[in-house]
Amino acid sequence: MKNPLLEKMAAAVPEAGHFALCHLGQHSFLLKLGRTLLYLDPYLSPDGRRLIPPMIRAEEACGAQIVCGTHDHGDHIDRPSWPAVAAASPEALFVVPEAVRKSVTEVPAGRLGGLNAGESVEIAQVRIHAVPAAHEFLDRDGETGLYPYLGYVISGNGVTVYHAGDCCLYEGIAENLRQWKIDLALLPINGRDAWRYTHDIIGCMTFQEAADLAGAFRPRLVMPAHYDMFAANTEDPQKFLDYMRVKYPELSAELPPTGRVALY
Repeated sequence: MKNPLLEKMAAAVPEAGHFALCHLGQHSFLLKLGRTLLYLDPYLSPDGRRLIPPMIRAEEACGAQIVCGTHDHGDHIDRPSWPAVAAASPEALFVVPEAVRKSVTEVPAGRLGGLNAGESVEIAQVRIHAVPAAHEFLDRDGETGLYPYLGYVISGNGVTVYHAGDCCLYEGIAENLRQWKIDLALLPINGRDAWRYTHDIIGCMTFQEAADLAGAFRPRLVMPAHYDMFAANTEDPQKFLDYMRVKYPELSAELPPTGRVALY
């Protein structure tokens, strides 16, 4: 049986300047630019801790040309599910931080590419540019210069999307993002605190910080993410929308289309 979300995504062919999007929970998205389908941080493994069950089984994950993982946490680079994703989408190329590429043995090496901050790759008429992400800290290997946490600026079909991955604010992030005219920003809002940090739940921007970042680089549309998957690491996305509405009323913000395919 085919997955209805993927059937709808396959049928969608956004015109130039438009895109199709489906939120799968957490920071997982299906993004279609023209005829190119991207899986962004697809978290498809069943797990009893999940508040949202997988909407796509890994063996159903067909049609992808690009699969992106922003960093080596299981809800972003979902190692158990990636072999089945690779089999279901045999033409897909996988993009991960170069810092972890050699350790990602679940995908054939010939189908796996690594990026570091400042680097880009073009696949299926889509360009993916890597930018640093600070997952609590702006980590960078002193010897190799490699960043383990990345965000991706994805351009194709006349559209530019910023998929932040797990990220906190750091000096220079807004200035870096201003070099692009970003149509859609997908920003984490789950925040961070001492309890989570001591329990190895590494944090991201608060909803206020995410709103202020959007206010600083001014995307055409901004959506919150990473707020709905684990009971110990949630946030109310309405707080983000309310804060955007009162502080940056000139910017468009809305909830992502969770469990459905939407055209923009």
